[in-house]
Amino acid sequence: MLYPYQSTRRFIPDDCRRCAALLALAFASCAASATVTVDGRIDTEEWRGARHITDFRKVEPFNGEPARLPVEAWVLSTPEGLAIAFRVIEPEAMRTRQRKRRDENASVDRVNVVLDFNGNGRTAYNFTVTNANDVSDSAMSAGMQFNGDWDGVWGHAVQEDAEGWSVEVLIPWYTAPMPKADNGMHTVGLYLDRAFGSTGERVAWPQTTTFGHPRFLLDLNRVELPAYRQSLLAITPHVLGSFDNVGHRGELSGGADLRWKPSGQTQLTATLNPDFGQVESDDLVVNFSAQETFFSDKRPFFTENHGLYDFNLLLDDSQLIYTRRVGGPADDGRGVSEIDGAVKLNGVLGATEYGVLAAQERSDAGRTFAALRLNHDFGTQAIGMLATRVKHPWLDREASVLGVDYRWQPNERVVVTSNVVGSDIDQPGLATQGVGAVMNVSYQVNNLWSHEWYAMHFDNRLDINDFGYLPRADLNYLHWEVRRRFVDMPETSAYLAREVQVRGSAENNSHGLDLRRSMRVEVQGDLRNGGKESIEMALSPPGHDDLITRGHGVMRSAFDPYLSWERSRPRQGNWAWSGEASISGNRLSGIRDGWDWSLQVQPTYFFSDALSTFAEVTYTATPALVVWQYDNLIASFRSKSLQLAAGLAWNIGDRQTLLVRLQALGLDANSPRPYRVNPDMRALASADPVDEFSIRNLGLQVRYRYELAPLSDLYVVYGRGGYALAPIAESASEQFLDSFRLRDSEQLLVKFAYRFSL
Repeated sequence: MLYPYQSTRRFIPDDCRRCAALLALAFASCAASATVTVDGRIDTEEWRGARHITDFRKVEPFNGEPARLPVEAWVLSTPEGLAIAFRVIEPEAMRTRQRKRRDENASVDRVNVVLDFNGNGRTAYNFTVTNANDVSDSAMSAGMQFNGDWDGVWGHAVQEDAEGWSVEVLIPWYTAPMPKADNGMHTVGLYLDRAFGSTGERVAWPQTTTFGHPRFLLDLNRVELPAYRQSLLAITPHVLGSFDNVGHRGELSGGADLRWKPSGQTQLTATLNPDFGQVESDDLVVNFSAQETFFSDKRPFFTENHGLYDFNLLLDDSQLIYTRRVGGPADDGRGVSEIDGAVKLNGVLGATEYGVLAAQERSDAGRTFAALRLNHDFGTQAIGMLATRVKHPWLDREASVLGVDYRWQPNERVVVTSNVVGSDIDQPGLATQGVGAVMNVSYQVNNLWSHEWYAMHFDNRLDINDFGYLPRADLNYLHWEVRRRFVDMPETSAYLAREVQVRGSAENNSHGLDLRRSMRVEVQGDLRNGGKESIEMALSPPGHDDLITRGHGVMRSAFDPYLSWERSRPRQGNWAWSGEASISGNRLSGIRDGWDWSLQVQPTYFFSDALSTFAEVTYTATPALVVWQYDNLIASFRSKSLQLAAGLAWNIGDRQTLLVRLQALGLDANSPRPYRVNPDMRALASADPVDEFSIRNLGLQVRYRYELAPLSDLYVVYGRGGYALAPIAESASEQFLDSFRLRDSEQLLVKFAYRFSL
């Protein structure tokens, strides 16, 4: 054993042991000022004075038992950043050595560090290192919105030996703004864990609610550390060259990102002529609904320290700032808007966090975006404000939104969060004002039982979509959910643990019309082989659909049952797989025309730890696919679709990766049956002519990446894609095969970016 500082949590009550841990860590850290060489070797002299943690407890399954195999960690505050070391004892036969791409999810041996720089439970960063020294990093906010697209600069190294493996991590202080030190000390929120790739088990310090739970960030250990000031000036210029093989033209452009942190409390981020994320590709989506498809944002400027601006409204990815709006479709309808520049200033003044965000698009059809964020922490309470404004010169439109969010934690078991938002749209002939409010109450009864209550109200004039994202307004929603964990499974069981969730919900629009009532039961299981399983059943009695005709009438909806099953198994030998199956009714005819069903399988084959390939095949049969035509006319089609998502991933050493990603889709919709939605809300058969149709879609990307240094990369990307809608219903398999001939776009991109730090 290297150091004498031992955890006392297992011997004293919860409140006392938190205080003891804090005091012990503060005492141990006071002497720490040495520099740690991040090489994976835990040197006794380098880590002298560090806090030594051995009390790792099981959180998957959540039974609080000690770790099955010894795990130790050391925490040390240094001038260069927060240094953390892990020592994991594990027989070689149990270790997984599978390589993975940055931020790829994989069931491999790994350690995690979650660090809340402000210690207030609002924003944190997750740093993951596998035993093969591959990494993931992500930002998370109090609403448990994960941003896996965020990439940070931090040190990590791994060393293996016969008994186990060791990890060293160094997280720079300039990663995020921090409050000014109080008497030379600073309080952070900290969580450490170790996950077993072969079994899916996880042990953690502290033993707290797991990832994905709304109160996770509030349950991190509050740790007092010696404070250090670390400044940063980093400039990352980039050059992007592209050649369009369809239009036979080339283009050369350049830009730069800047990050300046003059002190621990202030950070400035700016971008000039950013690329539109051409080195990344979105998933293919065919969307017949009235709701907009949500896409994540991978552009570095918009992922950097964006957690402060997270302001969600609980409903399906809803948020007041949806950064894909910046650089989105231009107001004149002629392609996407180019971005001249953007700037973001984040800082901390005492217990108050602030942020200012502004972006300017190019040309007369471009827009101006601005946002102001404030948040003040009162300990058990916090209140914040987010104001946004978007100017549309082309449309003579200004959109302003103001939101206030509040969090209250009256005790360790209850967390209450609530948001109020208002919108003001000023446009000739279209001036509106709207309001909305949401509330969530989380009650953790004990380690086995928990409850969640949700309430939402959005009036029919609320409009946040100039800068934000809200799938729909005009909604009143209530939701109650109870969860029960089962963690003491018999040794003969294939499951380590199970969780049962029962949810009841009710949706009305703001006029009191019942849209949907639903009862859902979901059973999630953690398997002893490291896999996952989920079974979900939902029943929705008849209600109403007020979106399907896009404002031309409300349709009575039918009884809509739903049943799904998902299962995954991590790599064993050369193979891993996952599968999913579902059956359901539809809102027009229920199950009168038959069941909708879908089947998906994804095998993955590993040629080696560094080279793998996968093929995800999805087949869907829908006897009554409902598609809006125009006015109050809808149509039901017999439809089938076949979709392939395949790829190859190759980690060529530690600096190079090659990724091939292919998506192809074929869909047919035949035997159209037209309906008119009448004023009495019934869908009645009509004689309107409606054509059958078919769709084929293709997306192919071959991407090579060479990492010259952290956040300094060379990308070479080949992309090809296309979309075709035909007024004839050829079979889904024919459309699928024909999709490989699509060539609406074909590009070769080369991007070079290098980060200079001072």
